[in-house]
Amino acid sequence: MKDHVRIKLRQALPVEQLPHWQALLRDRRLERETFLPAIDRVFQLHQIPFLATREYQPAQNQWSSDEIASGLDRVYRLVLTRTGHVPPALIEDLKLVPVVEQAAAGNIGQMELNPRSTALSARTNRGSRDAIYLDEAQAFSQGDSDITVAVLDTGIELEHPELTHALRGGYDFVNILDGATEFIGDYIGADDVADDEVGHGTHVAGIVVGKGNGMPRGVAPKCKLIPVRVLAAMEKDGRRMGAGLIENINAGVKYAVDQGADVINMSLGVRHEGGGLPHQEVIDYARRKGVTIVAASGNDGQQEMYYPGAFDSVIAVGAMNAEGNVAEFSTYGDQVSFIAPGVDVYSTYLDNDYAFSTGTSHAAPFVTGAVALLKSYARKQGHSLTDAQVKNVLKHTSDKIDSNFKHRKAGYGRLNLADAMRYLEFKLSQGRDQHGYY
Repeated sequence: MKDHVRIKLRQALPVEQLPHWQALLRDRRLERETFLPAIDRVFQLHQIPFLATREYQPAQNQWSSDEIASGLDRVYRLVLTRTGHVPPALIEDLKLVPVVEQAAAGNIGQMELNPRSTALSARTNRGSRDAIYLDEAQAFSQGDSDITVAVLDTGIELEHPELTHALRGGYDFVNILDGATEFIGDYIGADDVADDEVGHGTHVAGIVVGKGNGMPRGVAPKCKLIPVRVLAAMEKDGRRMGAGLIENINAGVKYAVDQGADVINMSLGVRHEGGGLPHQEVIDYARRKGVTIVAASGNDGQQEMYYPGAFDSVIAVGAMNAEGNVAEFSTYGDQVSFIAPGVDVYSTYLDNDYAFSTGTSHAAPFVTGAVALLKSYARKQGHSLTDAQVKNVLKHTSDKIDSNFKHRKAGYGRLNLADAMRYLEFKLSQGRDQHGYY
């Protein structure tokens, strides 16, 4: 994939008029070198040729009302056909075209990953699970095979014995700019093999659905998992990290929703740096479809907004340490909903191995697993929990940090999954109330 420009129009073009960008990768006969006359003239002025494609494709043959309401039918990707970065002047001129609502250059989001650690020292690999009272919670349920979690990350190790039991088919959306020399491994050519070359996604997945052979069980080991690779491996300052195009992350979110995911884990985040908010259309689409999204709050220890966690509809998770306090690196602010174990968390790793890791990336999947477990228990009782109901249960059962209902750094408090399951059991037994429980 070459550099590209993302354009959102004020009005959609007919669905059959342009190919989806993935279809173009498979069949170059679909190339379209023109888009709209007013936009074509801007590109000609800057002497930049391009190929016109759709950013998203409808889940069915035609756009649904939810897709249209979220604006997914109005977003396009104009791919440059020559090597070179997108000139800022081109973007500014495109923004002046009346039919254009938004225009931005394709952007690579870098997600710093903490290095793995294998030294046990005085730690216990059960500490993080005990902190959320997992054993007591799993007396109610260990999950349900009809409840599906999508993990959008660096992929997962598809043959890891802790994970194979839970896997559903996934997809690799990584298709980084051709010639991006800082990337290593597989970073060009999207396909259906969502394998992991970093270890981050594998570690996250184990926290959610790990079988419990060489590690404590995951939070919801009987649920299904869809691996969605949206981040490639990058070497930076001698460290391996995950990075990917924001647009490919967006594609991963829509794919997960369309595949029927009940909850999506996004242990990643980018700052807002102008233009439309990152992931806005697909996060709105997930909300309309009733899918719960859980994201990491960030690891800079400051009051900062990282997306998608900063969206109101997303559960942003901060990290707590072994003492139950907010970890010093955990990004905070009004967007944070809960904190969960995020220091020295033991889980799956590359080469069928295990490792400790630290960060809000590893706190988020505890809450993702909690959502899956709550939905699993409700289903077992013949009920279906909405996104709002799940959030209500977690909000009212978290352990508060102080006398305030919501804390500036810890949100509604520490995840207490045992209390959440007990509270859900009670709510389901009481019949319908103002929150819609039966």
